[in-house]
Amino acid sequence: MINVNSDLVVSRKIASLKILIGTTKQLELIKQIMQMGEVGQEALLNFLIHRNMLGKKEIEILDGLIFEILYFESLDSVRKRLNVFFDLGLIDLDSSLRLNYQPLQELLIVHNFQEADKLTQSCLCSLAGLEEVSQRNWLYFTDITSIPSEDLLVIDKLWRLYSRGKFGFSIQRKIWISNNSNWEKFWHQIGWKDNGIARRYPTEFMWNINAPYGHLPLFNQLRGVQVLSALFKHIIWNRFD
Repeated sequence: MINVNSDLVVSRKIASLKILIGTTKQLELIKQIMQMGEVGQEALLNFLIHRNMLGKKEIEILDGLIFEILYFESLDSVRKRLNVFFDLGLIDLDSSLRLNYQPLQELLIVHNFQEADKLTQSCLCSLAGLEEVSQRNWLYFTDITSIPSEDLLVIDKLWRLYSRGKFGFSIQRKIWISNNSNWEKFWHQIGWKDNGIARRYPTEFMWNINAPYGHLPLFNQLRGVQVLSALFKHIIWNRFD
């Protein structure tokens, strides 16, 4: 009877998870289900499998939340099943993309945000063709239009998916727009400046999930705002406006 009751409670919580809006509430409910032990954790894993492998549903931040908590906090038996079904991560990366983004996905899965940030900058430079034309390892605003839309979208999606929807270029862009393109307000809201003073790289930046929304990935402020402004105006974002 106890097992029946436990299964019923878990089923109800999973059903509630489907309709909850907002990462805070979703994360809270996922944690509650996790605390119900193997029954709850298996139910979360089955829910994730159904959504992404059977239901053919577009991957959402909710999937990232469930994957993250299972990856870091589940029982060994559940973790093994998670690795069987999602051994490469949640996103099956398209081979038609310009670069291989699996190393970036692997860094973001384990929340190694500092190394993921470095790799992201390297990817952007490669996508802009800098390896072919110069030894430069930073971007000019004129380089941004050379970055393929689909590749930029994948990089952004990986950041959003494995950060609870907190990090990514599209997140930064929304914050920038909400501040009427006021750069000073933008810098302070995402935590790149503190009391008017720019943070020093890398020690003064926050490399964990508790950083402010939009804090990552980084862009070099010392080169002005033209590059980031061009990135925020990239044609790919027209899909979301």
